[in-house]
Amino acid sequence: MFKNHPKGLIPAALSNMGERFGYYIMNAVLVLFLCSKFGLSGSSAALIYSVFYCGIYVLSLVGGLIADKTQNYKATIIWGLIIMTCGYIVLAVPVFGADFGHMGGILALTCIALFLVAFGNGLFKGNLQAIVGQLYDNPKYANQRDAGFQIFYVFINIGGLIAPFVAPMLRSWWLESNGFVYNANFPELCHQMLSVTDYDTMQNANNFWALLTAAAPSVSAAALNTKEAIQAFCTEYLRVFNTGVHYSFFASVAAMLISLCIFVGTKKMLPTPAKKAAAEVQNYTPEERRAMAQEIRQRMYALFAVLGIAVFFWFSFHQSGASLSLFARDFVVTKSIAPEIWQAVNPFFVIVLTPFIIWFFAALGKQGKVISTPKKIGIGMGIASLGYLLLIIVSLAMGYPSGNEFREMANESLKVGPWVLILFYFFLTVAELFISPLGLSFVSKVAPKHMQGLCQGLWLGATAVGNLFLWLGPVMYDNWPLWLAWLVFFAVCIISMVTMFGMLSWLERVAK
Repeated sequence: MFKNHPKGLIPAALSNMGERFGYYIMNAVLVLFLCSKFGLSGSSAALIYSVFYCGIYVLSLVGGLIADKTQNYKATIIWGLIIMTCGYIVLAVPVFGADFGHMGGILALTCIALFLVAFGNGLFKGNLQAIVGQLYDNPKYANQRDAGFQIFYVFINIGGLIAPFVAPMLRSWWLESNGFVYNANFPELCHQMLSVTDYDTMQNANNFWALLTAAAPSVSAAALNTKEAIQAFCTEYLRVFNTGVHYSFFASVAAMLISLCIFVGTKKMLPTPAKKAAAEVQNYTPEERRAMAQEIRQRMYALFAVLGIAVFFWFSFHQSGASLSLFARDFVVTKSIAPEIWQAVNPFFVIVLTPFIIWFFAALGKQGKVISTPKKIGIGMGIASLGYLLLIIVSLAMGYPSGNEFREMANESLKVGPWVLILFYFFLTVAELFISPLGLSFVSKVAPKHMQGLCQGLWLGATAVGNLFLWLGPVMYDNWPLWLAWLVFFAVCIISMVTMFGMLSWLERVAK
C-alpha cells in the first residue's frame, strides 16, 4: 500500500492525523457542550456550530493566499497548528474559571476560541494538502498521486474514528468520579430548573425526579425538598458535567502538540519548491508566458467546474449532520448507541474500504484500464445517489410522512433498524473515497504552481458553499413526505454525475 510513494507522505499524514484527532474530539461534543454550558437551545447551538464549520473552510482561502504570497507553506502550517492549539487552550481554561464575569462573557470567550481554531485550521489544512501534492510533482511518483491522497485520507479518518469515543469516555469518567451518571437529557432539564421561579406549578417536576434517580444514584429526593437545594444540585451537576467536557478539550490540546512536534521534526522531508519555481519563471520567453497564461486559464476553468460538482456532493454528504441526524433520532431504533458513536461509522468505513479501492484501481491500471480522476469523481456521484435511493425505497415501503407528522404519531413500531443507517453510510463513504481524496488529487494536478495553496483553499471553499445550504435538508425533512426529501438529494447526485461525464473529455485533456 505504501510502496512507490515519497517518504514525506507518511510524516505529513501523521501530522494531519494528530490535528484531525484533536478536531474531532472537540467536534463530537461541541453542540452538546454549548447547550449544557450555556443553556442554549439546540437551534441556537447549531447556528454557532454552522458558522464555525463554514468558517473553517472559508478561512482556508485566507490561509492559501498567505502561503502563496509568502511562498512559505511550512511556516504557515506551523503557525496554523500554534493558533489552533491556543484556541483549544482557551476552550479548556474555563474549567478553572467558571465564574468569570457572567455566562455571556464566557460564551463570547468560547466564540473567540472557536475563531482561533477555525483560523488556525485555515492556515493548516489546505496548505498541508498542497505540500502533499508537491510531493507527487516528482515524475518518479506522478502516477501514484491518486493513491497517495487516498492514503493521506485514511490517516485523517483514523483520527476521526478514535476521537468520538474519547470525549464520552472522559465525560463519563469525570461524572462517575463525582458520584454522577451521564444522562443526555439532564443538563437541559437542570437549566430549566434553574430558570423557573414557581416550583409548585413547574410542569417538568416529575421528569426531574425520574431523571434524578438515574443521574445521581447517591442523592436522595428527600434532600432536595427546597428551591435552594434543587438549584444547588442542578448547578453542581452542570459544573461537573461541563468540567468533563472541558477535559476533552485538553485532549485536543495534547493532540495538537503531538501534531506540531511531528511536523516540525519531519518538515525537512517535505518539498520547498518556491526558489526553484522563481528561477524557472525568469527563463520564459514572451511567447511561452502567453502560452502559460492560456494554460492557466484552462486549468482554472477545469478547477471551477469540478468545484461546482463538489458543492453538490458536500451538500448531500454533510446531511449526515443535518437531516440524517434527525432521521436517526426520529425513524431509527438507536437507543443502545450513544449519539457521538455514530460519527465513527463513516471513518470506520473509510479505513476499511480504502485499501480495497486502491487495490481495485491498481489492478485496472495493470490491465491498461486506467480510470481518470474526473471519471472517478463522476462515478462517486452515482454511488452517492444509491445511498439516497435506498432511503427513498425504505421511506416508500414504510409509508413515512414528514418528520413533523411522524413525531406527532409517536409510533415506535414504525421505526426501522440501524442497518438502514449503516448501509446508507456504506454507500456514502464509497462515494466519498471516489470524490474527496481524488478531488484533492485533481486540484493538485491542475493548480498552477504559484497558486497551489489558494486552489486547495478553493476546494475547501466549495465545501463551505455546500455547507451553507445544509439547512434546506431539515426544512424538507420536517415538511415533505420523507421519500420526496430524499428524492431531491438523489436528483442532485444524478444531475451532478451526468454533468461530470458531459465534461469528461475536456477535464481529462486539461489534467494531463
